[in-house]
Amino acid sequence: MKWLDKIPFSTLIIIALTLGLAPFTPEPHVWEKLKMLAAGTLARPIDIFDLLMHGTPWLILGLKAIRHFLMTGQQQEND
Repeated sequence: MKWLDKIPFSTLIIIALTLGLAPFTPEPHVWEKLKMLAAGTLARPIDIFDLLMHGTPWLILGLKAIRHFLMTGQQQEND
């Protein structure tokens, strides 16, 4: 997971806000696909690919945030 530590938060935030939310109108693609997933209508391969493509930046950003907070907590316990 050291590769995740090398990516700056700012880069991940920009990627998540652009690729993760594109296209912005009428609603973000990732939001549309998440609604389809919740409704059980996410069945076509292109829709599944869209969810993976637009959701991956958010997933990586979330993993980095969790890792950052866990490592910060461990450092505070060691001090």
